[in-house]
Amino acid sequence: MVFARRFILLFWTLLTIIGCEFWQTEQQRWTLAPEGAPSMALSRDGRFALFYSVEQDIVLYDLGSNQALARFGAQDPRGSAVVTATIADNPRYALTATQDNFAVWDLAWGQAEGLWSISDGVIIDADIASNGEQVLLGLTNGKAIYVNLGTGRRLEFLAHQEKVNSVAIAPNGRYALSGGNDKNAYFWDTNTGQALYHFPHRARVRQVALQRDGNYAFTADSEGNGFIWDLSNGEKVTELSISVRQQNFSSARFSDDGQFLVTGTPGRYVEVWRTADGKKIHRWQSAALENARPPSAVVYDVALDSQNRVISATSAGIVQAWQAEMK
Repeated sequence: MVFARRFILLFWTLLTIIGCEFWQTEQQRWTLAPEGAPSMALSRDGRFALFYSVEQDIVLYDLGSNQALARFGAQDPRGSAVVTATIADNPRYALTATQDNFAVWDLAWGQAEGLWSISDGVIIDADIASNGEQVLLGLTNGKAIYVNLGTGRRLEFLAHQEKVNSVAIAPNGRYALSGGNDKNAYFWDTNTGQALYHFPHRARVRQVALQRDGNYAFTADSEGNGFIWDLSNGEKVTELSISVRQQNFSSARFSDDGQFLVTGTPGRYVEVWRTADGKKIHRWQSAALENARPPSAVVYDVALDSQNRVISATSAGIVQAWQAEMK
């Protein structure tokens, strides 16, 4: 009997610990596209969501007031599917992209700034600077293309030998980070096109992110290796302590101060890591698409809001808020 009581006590203690670290209850949920969303993006402060769905086309949603602010309609006359979306560090501007064109949106006025076509490759990923004029594209042909829409200047970064899976541009548009199937990530200057740092990996680079002040970069490959780099010298700060083999990342964002990194996975997980040592301090599992078998959802974007909550947006068309103690 004594042994049984001790075993039960130990079991519940472990369950409580696991529950506190990994399975905390969500604080809030917004079901924006019950039918699912092929692309969804969050503003840096977690206030706005921009998403595309087949039934609703492109929609800007205010999570704070819980209402749609603008319904932009289809991206192009063909009604092409939006494959990626992003909101600039300055949340006035956003970008949505199909496989062969991209649109820039002025979210303050609820209108399109223009639609541009790409003819020499298929768009995989895209990012936009704070002024809404500088755009970075990652293409299947191995090119990372920087475009200044204000001046018409176009620069092709040709260091990658295979398709570019993920790109990030600094808020001021001066620097770019790109990662590709050639197992390389590069931090480069959009003025000159010169690579400043080269980050080799053991497998295909699937995800990259820049800290908004330019202090850190994050790169991750398809074998579950995630690294944080110091952009003052190009040296590795730490490697994420990943316990799951071949864990991939579908989204990543640094906290404003750079002390934490929030990531999302194709397998519904949302996680928070300390930048200094790569330790995981929070983990949650986002909601799956209703009636999906097996349950599934890709975490398209993550953010930290003013209430110290982690916000996640997924292919299930659902945004969730999680309370996170950052320490």
